[in-house]
Amino acid sequence: MGNKLYVGSLSYQVTDQTLQELFAQYGAVSSAKVITDRYTGQSRGFGFVEMATSEEAQKAISALNGTQHEGRTLVVNEAKPQERRDRSWGGGGGRGGGGGSEHGGRRH
Repeated sequence: MGNKLYVGSLSYQVTDQTLQELFAQYGAVSSAKVITDRYTGQSRGFGFVEMATSEEAQKAISALNGTQHEGRTLVVNEAKPQERRDRSWGGGGGRGGGGGSEHGGRRH
């Protein structure tokens, strides 16, 4: 089990500070971050908390997952590793097209 937790279904009023305070009841919090929209600055309703040890992380999951906080039912579980994202608009890199050689299958 890792130390980094995903926290979903957060109220839009939750800040990094209130998230840190919520999890500090269950152990030492290394970091707490509410994810915000890059353009508006509005909370996206989820965040990540990193606990000092995996035991503290498990304790926080057991205590907080499914509980009510500011009118919302929290989802707390181990964070999955972030997937690498391709920044191109096409959704995939590389060259498209069918098989064959570079010259449409003709031999020169």
